[in-house]
Amino acid sequence: MKIAIVVLKFPPKWLAGTEIATYNIAKKLAKKGHEVHVITMLDEELPEYTLEEGFFVHRVRCVKSILKTFSMWFGFFLKIRSINPDIIHVQSIPLSVPAFFMRIFSNKNYIVWVQGSDIYTPTAFLKLFSAPLLKKASTIIALTEGMKAEIDKKYKMNSVVIPNGIELYKFKTELTDPRKLQNGAFSHDNNQKILFVGTLRQIKGVRYLIEAMSLIRLNNPHVELMIVGDGEEKEYLQKLTSDLNLNNCLSFVGKVSNDDIPKYMKEADLFVLPSLSESFGIVNIEAMASGLPIVSTNVGGLPDLIKDGINGFLVNPRDPAAIAEKSLLILNDKNLKERISQNNLSEAKKYSWDYVIERLVDEYSKVYSHHE
Repeated sequence: MKIAIVVLKFPPKWLAGTEIATYNIAKKLAKKGHEVHVITMLDEELPEYTLEEGFFVHRVRCVKSILKTFSMWFGFFLKIRSINPDIIHVQSIPLSVPAFFMRIFSNKNYIVWVQGSDIYTPTAFLKLFSAPLLKKASTIIALTEGMKAEIDKKYKMNSVVIPNGIELYKFKTELTDPRKLQNGAFSHDNNQKILFVGTLRQIKGVRYLIEAMSLIRLNNPHVELMIVGDGEEKEYLQKLTSDLNLNNCLSFVGKVSNDDIPKYMKEADLFVLPSLSESFGIVNIEAMASGLPIVSTNVGGLPDLIKDGINGFLVNPRDPAAIAEKSLLILNDKNLKERISQNNLSEAKKYSWDYVIERLVDEYSKVYSHHE
């Protein structure tokens, strides 16, 4: 099949969950013999057209003005039309606008892989136009059962659940010398280590994790926190760390390559994701594959991944005391930590890319055969 995948941003510049997932989908589909074209916005330092690991990337130039979104939709529409794919796969509801018009003018089928922000925090545009855009889609994909239920509740439309995946083998890495990790993180080898990985934005709730560290250290002074990632809140978070006198137990590592993230996870004892909103949290799956217990906020699609007391604990957002309580519960109970770790290693197998791609190709085939 000739498949066009439409995504707003794409690696190497952009490395959030949707971008990484799209890259892996394209690579895996190409390896299965499909002709895959990724259509995305142009990053100025990159060429407009490349061949990467067996799939094609088309970066579309858009005008920089208040008409940017309309320019993007029109550019994506023209690119899709020139490629003439068998299936159009869009990676969010707003990006289905060009596919919607391809359906009207060329009777092309499109699949929408709905993102959590489309459902849980919709824009004014989505509140008005999600229903007609989804109605024209041949298939709607939800990341979690919770998202599927929300789609049915809001739009009375059925969807199939296919999660994002991970490369399980990457999280079996061993790191013989943790001191080789970037920026001297985890410098005290005998301490227990809490890890956060993500962008440093307000919505990630990292400030509440840092505040929780003050409480954790009062009860267990042999705990460190490592923050992997970068973003607009970094300066504020560093000041908060100093104000709380946590500089000796907290490391800001900065942004690291995806290939290095498993190394940090392998050296940690606990993963904490304190997000205020989160559609899926692929980083939780990566932590699970590393055998890490997880403390996560009870928001968005996270309760579909984290079963309270089974593979971690859920807490309310903006609650440092709860983060501290559940973190200490795990760190201070070796048997509980080991049981949750084993549960997570087993659960992570459900999120292998091989399984995800098999499900996705099955949905493509249903749509393609029906069209024929």
